[in-house]
Amino acid sequence: MPLPEPMTPGMAKRPDNSESVLLALELMRRIPRNGKVTADQLHRQLKDAGISRDLRSIQRQLAALSQHFGIERDDRDKPYGYRWLPNSEGLALPHLSPQESLLLRLAEQHLSNLLPARLMHSMDGFFAQARRNLGENANAKLEREWPDKVRVVATSQPLLPPKIADGVLEAASEALYANHWLHVEYVNAGGKQVSADVMPLGLAQQGARLYLVCRFKDYDDDRNLALHRIRAATVSTLGFNRPRGFDLARYDADGKFGFGEGRRIRLSFSVEAGAGTHLRETPLSADQTIKQQKDGSLRVTATVGDSMLLEQWLRGFGDDVWNVRKQRIAGEAHGKDVARNG
Repeated sequence: MPLPEPMTPGMAKRPDNSESVLLALELMRRIPRNGKVTADQLHRQLKDAGISRDLRSIQRQLAALSQHFGIERDDRDKPYGYRWLPNSEGLALPHLSPQESLLLRLAEQHLSNLLPARLMHSMDGFFAQARRNLGENANAKLEREWPDKVRVVATSQPLLPPKIADGVLEAASEALYANHWLHVEYVNAGGKQVSADVMPLGLAQQGARLYLVCRFKDYDDDRNLALHRIRAATVSTLGFNRPRGFDLARYDADGKFGFGEGRRIRLSFSVEAGAGTHLRETPLSADQTIKQQKDGSLRVTATVGDSMLLEQWLRGFGDDVWNVRKQRIAGEAHGKDVARNG
């Protein structure tokens, strides 16, 4: 039995059969039925999923798969595009149950703006398989019906989402995920154009809009940028250390998304019993108290962030709310006692 030939310097190690099979499976999972995917896109998807393979190996594997499976290679233009043929069975994932398929479908629908875009793209093959499982599995009838039985409803007048420029959400989420600086071309509500480098700290969805919480370079205050007002965004190769004191949940609780200055107040007001009943079920804060007054109305007290959104909410009650008081909390840097009678 002859000995294997020694490897010479620079000779690449050939992957064993198990590695080739695993690579083929991962590629077939990510090849779509609708639309096409390139070798470079699959290379990035695998990298985002923690699978390191060089681009040339992926190209060779795709060429072989297109010869032996129902995979079409569009070689009219470069880079070549790959997809499953319409009548092919594709790659089934037997371990993906109807319940798991349903969870993936719901995640695709409701988390698309809140997960890193590259992570979402790396899951394209699994999302496609989940859709097929629910559509073709006769035993998944109940799971298939579930998305039509649940809905997130608006608490105010529904608005269509504003259009976000191509590539902006992807760049913003990638920079946020990787803790890299982001260069933005931004137009504010007044029409002023700004070109700046920002440190992305958080991404928030408020109704139909998406906001990037960030710090401008050489500044230490946090700001919100509406993604639909960013005309272009580029991820820098330079990273940064996230500020230790920044907390997105606290930022939200301080009313920063409600057009406030982050000032916490002790709010109290009187409200007609019928108009304020829901506050027993959905309190304004964990320390909220409600006392019934002699005339049957309710006196509500809670610690909240002062903001325009809070003011608009109070005004929405009209004459059903009166004797509104806002008391600053000891230790707050700014603020004063404010009384408003309605």
